[in-house]
Amino acid sequence: MQDIVNTLFAVPALDLSVVVVSADSGPRLRECVRDVLACTTPLELILVDNGSTDGVPEALARAHQLDPRFHFVRNHANLGFGAAVNRGEQDAGGQWLLILNPDCLIDQASLDALLAIARGTPQLGLLGAVVCDPQGRPDPASYRRDPLLSRALRSLFGWAGQRIEMGRMPEQTVEAEAVSGALMLLPRHLFQRLNGFDTGYFLHCEDLDLCRRVRDAGWRVMLAGAVRVVHAKGTSSRHRPIFVSRYKHRGMWRWFRKFDPAARWPLIAQVVWLGIWAHFLLQIPGLLLRRTRSDET
Repeated sequence: MQDIVNTLFAVPALDLSVVVVSADSGPRLRECVRDVLACTTPLELILVDNGSTDGVPEALARAHQLDPRFHFVRNHANLGFGAAVNRGEQDAGGQWLLILNPDCLIDQASLDALLAIARGTPQLGLLGAVVCDPQGRPDPASYRRDPLLSRALRSLFGWAGQRIEMGRMPEQTVEAEAVSGALMLLPRHLFQRLNGFDTGYFLHCEDLDLCRRVRDAGWRVMLAGAVRVVHAKGTSSRHRPIFVSRYKHRGMWRWFRKFDPAARWPLIAQVVWLGIWAHFLLQIPGLLLRRTRSDET
């Protein structure tokens, strides 16, 4: 019987490994897994769960237990996003690695377009897509630059000169400094060469870090502007906004210390540290209010 099942679901020469990390991601995770496995591209899906309590990952594992394309990795604690992706990649066998958020929905046409661009772009190190909310509005994080302090000051005081409007989404494939971590396609050998995500980030900014290290290694970061993918942003974080915000700000501080030339100056670094955590504290009342409203609805 198992031989028959393996024959029915046999994966040809494995082209793509899709890694999805869940952490109480809710029903949207079912849609994400369904859409990936509906694709005819030779692929495997590795679902890495970071200690969820909603029961959805286990239900998916039971539903797909006979499908050799589906692999389930259960972490009994929340290891953080980057660490979980790194763990999933260890079980991967595809030439390409697609890192996909559990609230991100991809179809065959989008996947075909991304793989065609990746294969046809010389020295392609990392490829992103324009991730949009369910109403089709693009997320500005799809196409951005390194968040250098000097750039922030130029923008704040009107010193930008001929500033690049990174929030305006291109319709074609363009080079970018950074793309959204909701969807990242890259050669798996390069991910391994870079030792994957920096696990010093728990949540947020690890995508900026990876894009920067890809570029520093001599590879290109690209955005497929014509590929639009729905991303229901925040489904894993709505019930714990302060937790998420705390790690986002911690990630900002880590990125600054690693890559921003201004971090070499101790006084400037202290001011930046104070600014980051003052911003976090000022956000808390609004985050609590939004969570209360969300719970009421």
